[in-house]
Amino acid sequence: MASLHLLFAISLLSLLSLSPSHASATKRVSLSLYYETLCPYCSNFIVNHLSRIFSNGLVSIVDLDLVPYGNARVSSDGSFICQHGANECLLNVIEACAIKEWPDVQEHFRFIHCVENLILGQKENEWQSCFQVAGLSSEAVVDCYNSGYGWQLELQYAAETDALRPPHQYVPWVVVDGKPLYEDYMNFEAHICGAYDGKLPKACKGHRQSISQEMKASRGDQKNPRKLAIAFVMWVLLLL
Repeated sequence: MASLHLLFAISLLSLLSLSPSHASATKRVSLSLYYETLCPYCSNFIVNHLSRIFSNGLVSIVDLDLVPYGNARVSSDGSFICQHGANECLLNVIEACAIKEWPDVQEHFRFIHCVENLILGQKENEWQSCFQVAGLSSEAVVDCYNSGYGWQLELQYAAETDALRPPHQYVPWVVVDGKPLYEDYMNFEAHICGAYDGKLPKACKGHRQSISQEMKASRGDQKNPRKLAIAFVMWVLLLL
């Protein structure tokens, strides 16, 4: 009987000793940006802040989800009313089509970054030049827009935006792992680093400590049952 108890304890201890990083691949941090194309604050965030994750390597631990809808509304006849007018509705759809037709985040962000950079310079009417700048064919996106499919994508984005809990209060609305950052959205990199459980990229140096103490404490609470279980197994071993 003692040998059976010993075998059980050793087996349980082996399972418990597997850290999450060994048991499964570390999950990326979800980063969602709810925005509208002609919002100057959104354009500034995309061009001058969000773009950094592509140059500093932080994108390697992030699942980026761009949602170009923002404060738009769907009227009773199914048409869209955008905060900054018809041109914003058009560009929202164009960027929605870019995201759909070029699912590689490196590709669609390159195009969107170009468009938003033109908007910052009040040259949004030149948005079609971004196909060449991004090195991407315009055919798929133009077909998406002309066919009306882009407007269906916007309806999906409308539903996604309206379903946010808590509801978005303004744009840009930045959400990390399901938690809105509110006015602290410019500090999004620190929140990403604080939420990641794996080996941190160099870009996180100096970021994580500024906000992660509470997160670490929370994670410590989650690990306590595991530690207690290991202690119990060790106690069983001592009794054998």
